[in-house]
Amino acid sequence: MNEIAERFAPQGVGSVFLYTHEAHPGEYYPHLTSLAQKFDHARALRDVLGVARPILLDALDGACHRAYGSMPNMSWIFNRGGVPIYKSDWSDAASIANALEYQLDVLERRRGKERLAPFHVERLDYRTSDRQGFADGLARSGPKAVREFAEAGL
Repeated sequence: MNEIAERFAPQGVGSVFLYTHEAHPGEYYPHLTSLAQKFDHARALRDVLGVARPILLDALDGACHRAYGSMPNMSWIFNRGGVPIYKSDWSDAASIANALEYQLDVLERRRGKERLAPFHVERLDYRTSDRQGFADGLARSGPKAVREFAEAGL
């Protein structure tokens, strides 16, 4: 996602990471109980995973996450007026890049005085399933996260 943010920044596209909660808490990154702890976890996310975008913290109770759908790894794109123009229940760089390219094309068409009317569309996108990367993420949280995920049978 860092690459996507850098690629589209020259076109005036901003990108932030909203840190909501620990998806798979463990001994190393336990369930969040304070904002100070949440700041520490967000700093670790930045440092360990190399998140270069600004990181915003959700409230400890997850109010923002709930307000936007509580999806597991969600991504949203908003236009300058704050209107959501893309929503995904998973952050996938290719899908997000495709949506940004489309929206930038719409802006160019409008600048060219083309008359456009919005419409709603839904589509099913596909992402690479990185099982090893997911397992590595669980391990970063700690043995408890690995064990609980295995016990859940997911």
